Amino acid sequence: MGEKKRKEEVKAEFVFERKNYKFMLIGIAFIAFGFILMTGGGSDDPNVFNPAIYNWQRIRLAPALVLLGFAIEVYAILLKPDSKKDN
Repeated sequence: MGEKKRKEEVKAEFVFERKNYKFMLIGIAFIAFGFILMTGGGSDDPNVFNPAIYNWQRIRLAPALVLLGFAIEVYAILLKPDSKKDN
């Protein structure tokens, strides 16, 4: 009887809250968008050089977005939960 009572008292809780998951999804979106911006710029003919591979969006913007996305992910993990008590 005592073990049954203890099992009923244990409430399943998630590790993160809703706002943590929101920030995680935002971070994943930044990372995915950065990798999408990195694609392309190549040439169909391997004997022809296409200078579009050194475009500012592939060299500067896309890696910055990926790093920003990783920073958002770290923030989402370290975000402190609300201090409200439901007892």
